[in-house]
Amino acid sequence: TRQEEISAVSEALSFLTSDDAHDLFTRTFNFVQTSQSVETGARRHAAQVLAAVGHRLSSPELVALSSKVRLDAFTKVKKAIDDMIGKLLQDKEDEVKHKDYCVEELNTNERETDLKNRDREETEASIDTLKNEIHMLSQELDTLKAEIQSLQTELKRAGEDREAENKDFQDTVADQ
Repeated sequence: TRQEEISAVSEALSFLTSDDAHDLFTRTFNFVQTSQSVETGARRHAAQVLAAVGHRLSSPELVALSSKVRLDAFTKVKKAIDDMIGKLLQDKEDEVKHKDYCVEELNTNERETDLKNRDREETEASIDTLKNEIHMLSQELDTLKAEIQSLQTELKRAGEDREAENKDFQDTVADQ
């Protein structure tokens, strides 16, 4: 809609700066009576164009400008048009800056998201590695516990065997 406003204002400005308008201005200085009606017709035409575009675009600024065209001299209208164009250009510049800021922030956000996702994936891989290591160590611990149990059983049997052999030895020593 801003582009349409700019084009409507440019159209009105081009009409005001056209050769026909200059001829009209020249005639106003030569024939006061005739030029006033022609000038009024030109103003009316410019006002109608601005009002129609203003209503079509729902732009109160253009509608207000059309009423100024009908009431004020063309110099004031040209200044108002120039001011409006300046304001629109400033708005455009501000919007471009805002868009650039948004694009930059979006790119920064995407980079940070990628980095965080990479860190998360590395952490998940590390967690999986540590879980596997815990599982293997648990199995080794179970195996070692079983070996300890087996060695304790063998130690108990060896102690019993030694007691039996000691008893036999004591009996043999006592028999001699």
